[in-house]
Amino acid sequence: MQLGSKLEDSQITTFLQESEGKWYSERRYYALPNGKIKDVKKIVSMRFLEQGSAELIDLAKLHELPEEATIRCGSYVEWSNIDLDTGDEGSKRWTVLGTLGTTMYFGRNFPVPRLVIAQYYFRDPKTIYLWTEENGSLFEEELKLIGKNYRTRQTVISRAGHQQMIAQYMEKLIQ
Repeated sequence: MQLGSKLEDSQITTFLQESEGKWYSERRYYALPNGKIKDVKKIVSMRFLEQGSAELIDLAKLHELPEEATIRCGSYVEWSNIDLDTGDEGSKRWTVLGTLGTTMYFGRNFPVPRLVIAQYYFRDPKTIYLWTEENGSLFEEELKLIGKNYRTRQTVISRAGHQQMIAQYMEKLIQ
């Protein structure tokens, strides 16, 4: 268990508060071995969660954290795909994420067998870098807030030291 400094707690709290809202997300996935490209559009809604919220208490229990390991803050995140032909929203998915020190815990709404835990640090107050390993793959992600209405994300997925996919996101705050 890592305990964060007051600076880390302050930075992640501010970052997640500034990420709150409804985002229109344009995503492009590059499969490096075969060169395939896939474009996806999503609507992503984020709601800031304060320490002690029911969602964060449940998340701590799900990860079997000791009682003294209080998750500092987090977000409830909900997203749905948009059909590029019709503009209709697809099925909705959601998760809860919470932070303790420089560790980010995620709820169960990912298509992986284990709970997801990521490590993070700030490159600057508006740019967070996360990394996690899952099933032999390394996921490295950078999220950058640009002003109040935009953010970018880039994810690199590697396996056995070889990059498999790059995902790039451009997101605009719409509410």
